[in-house]
Amino acid sequence: MAKQGFLKSALAGVGLLRKANAPDFPGIDDPDPERQGQALFRRGRYRMRAGGIEAAVKDFDRAIELLPDYAEARASRAECLDMLGHAEAARPDYAEARRLWAAERTGAPDRSYIWRQQGRLTFEIESYELALERIKTGSYPHSAVGNALMAHGRPAEALKAYERALKIKDKDPALLALKGEALSAMGRYRSAVDAFSASLKAVPRAPEVLSGRAVAYAALGRIDKANVDWRRQLAALPEHQPAARACVALRLGAWAEALPELERAIGKSPDDPYWRLYRLTALKRLDRPFDPVEVPPGGWPAPLFALHAGKATAETVLAAATTEGRRVEALFQLERFKEVVEIAPPSMIEYAAARNQLGR
Repeated sequence: MAKQGFLKSALAGVGLLRKANAPDFPGIDDPDPERQGQALFRRGRYRMRAGGIEAAVKDFDRAIELLPDYAEARASRAECLDMLGHAEAARPDYAEARRLWAAERTGAPDRSYIWRQQGRLTFEIESYELALERIKTGSYPHSAVGNALMAHGRPAEALKAYERALKIKDKDPALLALKGEALSAMGRYRSAVDAFSASLKAVPRAPEVLSGRAVAYAALGRIDKANVDWRRQLAALPEHQPAARACVALRLGAWAEALPELERAIGKSPDDPYWRLYRLTALKRLDRPFDPVEVPPGGWPAPLFALHAGKATAETVLAAATTEGRRVEALFQLERFKEVVEIAPPSMIEYAAARNQLGR
């Protein structure tokens, strides 16, 4: 059965189950806006299923007040307004949800698929947890919950889900790789290497698993071992995945290898500014000329293009870098590689590229 069909059948009748035994919503009074906002969202979805549409709208109102960028809550509020016959009032929420989803940047394409999911995924987590109430066997619902938790930045909870799945499907290489990703996200890099290595014994040329182990090795200061895995990953990635191949070459600081892959990635995704930015980076590192830089409209990463165009200073670029990731990207473009290594998460392309650049 397809996964979507599996979930649909697993959830059949869950509404009746929940009416008989109404759930608690941990975090509904939590002082942390993120936890309280998600708890309100979950209660709002429950009230929607139970027919309490107006009460659900109030929960979504409060969730959005706490977390204005909560796309799932905006989309759910719009659904409720539609159900209440307020189609015009629903339109702005639908539009804002689409805008928020479009603005989210997913993980690098050379990394595990769990890093390429978007949004808070609260609904997905809840859906699979509901499925688990009815299905007590099979590893898939457990791993699905873990994947959604990982994408939402909750690796400790995800690890527990993967370990439950492994009790059902012992030594499964895919589950071992997911366990490795959770351990790595928790900073338990040695244990992560062990999990990835166990997975690779079964499937030695799995590109995403090689990537996961390479990141863990790099975090442990073993850039030599990381580079071996990235080289193996690059050899295993097919030609029709230029974006993933470009990312691996960038991590290696192999600018000449990255450049043609970036050209192909731009051809496939011309609207993604990062491929054009990395192309400029590669050309600069190779001391090759490039055409006058066009600064894209909007916010980040426009300041980095302005830097290449000679229209921005280091100070203005760093001032515009309002998140940790953006600051890392800015420092890398400024060639302040030592600072990049000091503050960047090991999973970032810039971290590995800076480590390799310093090593030379």
